[in-house]
Amino acid sequence: MKNIRNFCIVAHIDHGKSTLADRLLETTETIASRDMTKQVLDDMELEQERGITIKLHAIQMKYKARDKQEYILNLIDTPGHVDFSYEVSRSLAACEGAILVVDATQGVEAQTISNLYLAIDAGLEIIPFINKIDLPSAKTMIDTVKHQVMDLVGCTEDEILMGSAKSGLGTDEVLEAIVKRISPPKDNPDAPLRALIFDSVFDEYRGAVAYVRVFDGTIKEKDQIKFFSTGKQFQAEDIGILEMQRQRTGALSAGDVGYIIANVKDVHDTKVGDTITSVDRPAAEPLPGYKEVKPMVFSGMYPSNSDDFAELRDALEKLKINDAALLFEPETSLALGFGFRCGFLGLLHMEIIRERLEREYNQALINTVPNVEYRVTKMNKEVLLVDNPAFMPTPGEIEKVEEPFIKAQIIAPPEYIGPIMKLCMDRRGVHKNTTYLSPERADIHYELPLAEIIFDFYDKLKSLSRGYASLDYDFLEYRESELVKLDILLNGEPVDALSTIVHRVKSYEWGRKLCSKLRELIPRQMFEVAIQAAIGSKVIARETISAMRKNVLAKCYGGDISRKRKLLEKQKEGKKRMKQVGRVEIPQEAFLAVLSMED
Repeated sequence: MKNIRNFCIVAHIDHGKSTLADRLLETTETIASRDMTKQVLDDMELEQERGITIKLHAIQMKYKARDKQEYILNLIDTPGHVDFSYEVSRSLAACEGAILVVDATQGVEAQTISNLYLAIDAGLEIIPFINKIDLPSAKTMIDTVKHQVMDLVGCTEDEILMGSAKSGLGTDEVLEAIVKRISPPKDNPDAPLRALIFDSVFDEYRGAVAYVRVFDGTIKEKDQIKFFSTGKQFQAEDIGILEMQRQRTGALSAGDVGYIIANVKDVHDTKVGDTITSVDRPAAEPLPGYKEVKPMVFSGMYPSNSDDFAELRDALEKLKINDAALLFEPETSLALGFGFRCGFLGLLHMEIIRERLEREYNQALINTVPNVEYRVTKMNKEVLLVDNPAFMPTPGEIEKVEEPFIKAQIIAPPEYIGPIMKLCMDRRGVHKNTTYLSPERADIHYELPLAEIIFDFYDKLKSLSRGYASLDYDFLEYRESELVKLDILLNGEPVDALSTIVHRVKSYEWGRKLCSKLRELIPRQMFEVAIQAAIGSKVIARETISAMRKNVLAKCYGGDISRKRKLLEKQKEGKKRMKQVGRVEIPQEAFLAVLSMED
């Protein structure tokens, strides 16, 4: 056990985390050079395309150090995006050390700090590594970035490693630092079994596969095991370590990282953060820190063709097997028919699920506007959780509405503080404080309603700071707000899929903009279409799409005016009748009109 080192790599998006992992695998000869690809641990097509880590990965390497001893290095790769911070926290809990990667051209960013604090809270040894020092633009920045890292981590300049993950410069120093500076596991192999599940995947032939770090005791094949959160019992059928493929070893002991297959048919039984113990000699309590993953953003997903409802359900069920954070339940909409209400960790998570459904399962989808979950207290003191505007009670039944607030941390150059603060104030933000990490980096803290940042806040932040600002956020609490349900009516008929929940102060502006946007998106019909925004029974905005009109006088070459008038009157009567029975066709873009209202 003294030669085992469990570590992870934490960094902001695009600071070179996956590239450094590639170099470590290459240097330790875990992967032959001929099999090497870019971002080898990011094996999903979407991960390769976007250059981000979506699912964490674990891999074991063997390294012969300069002291001539052979060490086992368990790398538990982590996603960098804020949407997947729970996965990051679980993988940190399975480690004793972390390599903090900072881009020499970008410096310390919001998620660098967020992930570092998670690592410090977990009691990990931090090894700072300044990456991309071979880039021409890095020469002027290196000293500044060094000072940022020293202030952040509280280390000396000698403890900071520097190199380039792309060229392999400094990789040997990183491996030596892992061996020397990260302590071996201090676990007890004689205590009752306790193993932390830090990830789980679904194998269609073997069932749910739990990726674990064993803290106490030993587990062997044929042992009876129990999951703490569900109390369910299974027999361990296949146990081993994680290299590029699963390698069967038959047993795992304290300090080891590996996998357990126990004929578990449902991935929900192998919940991330849960503890596995033995049935014959159970542990008294689970490992600390387990909590259920809660979705933050909700959206309706409907098949373009209502006949494909069963196919969409099958696709979502298959996807949920590999992504326990996805929640969905059936719902119906008068406008869109049968579909599902889906819960996501954030907007990026929603985008990825949608893309995977379209690519991997050939689904043609209509998405409704993303919403957050509101807490509504009715006059009779009944409390409802509302994630769909269609289920919002009428104004007369509501005593109060509470919405989720988040703590946002924005790091940006000082010259952009003014525009950033204006953006946050426009989104009903409450400024907490501003500190300076260095003369070139300001750290701004805000409390913001989650509903205000899920649409285009991040894009706006990036554009007004020319890409220099970075954002990280954590859920804070529910707060009472003056919120109303804004209905959209087409020819007097409410369209439930276009309803939104907005703050009363912004409701008039939203209604006006939304009606104006829908007027551009909905095609003209043979009859006049009235688009109205209403709160309860009060209409607050209206736009009209004028009717297309056939020229019924085209064949009248002269003749009496009464003949022309007769044709026009006949057309007018027909229009009236058509308006009574006419249905408006709404294109997919209209359901996401809210997302592009600022354009």
